[in-house]
Amino acid sequence: MTITVFVTGGAGYVGSHSAKAFANAGWNVVVYDNLSRGHRDLVKWGDLIEGDILDTDALTVALKRVKPDAVAHFAAFAYVAESMQQPEIYYRNNVRGTMSLLDAMVAAEVKQMVFSSSCATYGVSDELITEDTPQRPINPYGETKLICEKMIRDYGAAHGIRSVMLRYFNAGGCDPEGETGERHDPEPHVIPLAIKGAMDGTFTFNILGGDYDTPDGTCVRDYVHVSDLADAHWRALDYLNRGGETDVFNLGTGRGYSVMELADAVSRVAGKTVPRVIADRRPGDPPSLVASAAKAQRVLGWTPQRSDLDTILKTAWDWFQKETSRNL
Repeated sequence: MTITVFVTGGAGYVGSHSAKAFANAGWNVVVYDNLSRGHRDLVKWGDLIEGDILDTDALTVALKRVKPDAVAHFAAFAYVAESMQQPEIYYRNNVRGTMSLLDAMVAAEVKQMVFSSSCATYGVSDELITEDTPQRPINPYGETKLICEKMIRDYGAAHGIRSVMLRYFNAGGCDPEGETGERHDPEPHVIPLAIKGAMDGTFTFNILGGDYDTPDGTCVRDYVHVSDLADAHWRALDYLNRGGETDVFNLGTGRGYSVMELADAVSRVAGKTVPRVIADRRPGDPPSLVASAAKAQRVLGWTPQRSDLDTILKTAWDWFQKETSRNL
């Protein structure tokens, strides 16, 4: 029997890569996105329904018409700095939007969900982060993701919705076949900005903080290829379809790189120097975030295949060169 998956935020970065993974598994994909931060041309693996997750009535109509086996929920605002400056839009879109989606799922009797959560729910941790590490977010973005996790569990207990929550660490890279990639305006993410530094000789890459308690003073992050994240979402939905119970998994590699190391790696992959300067810290940034993904490997059979740093950066470099040509 063919599975149908309803993908909120499927016109965005991780959502579009995951839509491709679902389609490659032979599933029917329907994307629901208001295109405020997504892109119509990245919806290539199923139909697009334009709509807002805050519109519960429209969501309910769409879910009753599509009759999906499961929802993959990516629709969220996801910028730490923006959440510090405008927490109200994060609570409205992320928390109220997820409640709206859950209400629509109850009305349409959809009983399975995979939720795109975040390492930002953990806050500051000096240790390798497991699923049992205390969740103490230090920015509104992480706080909204944690609230959504709790809400999904409560709705699940009351209404029989089984869910998988995937707390992934720093997504990076782009589709190796060049069919989708990363496109944000403005661009807040470290890999695209470092690549811009290598591509554009007039652009200086700002490293936000050089006085953290890390080996070189810059933030340390665990980078995961976006195609590996997409594979984990496919595995999570397959797990639910086979009767798996509600659970949560970290998605990472267990290896962290500092921002300075990342800039050096971009220079190596690009064959061009990344001009850089140490700037002020960004509010809401923890010094280090590195994951243990042992549980995801054990339960979901997930092991990152493309998450070595050079592969992440090479696929991103190829995508951004293509994007530059497209915009000429």
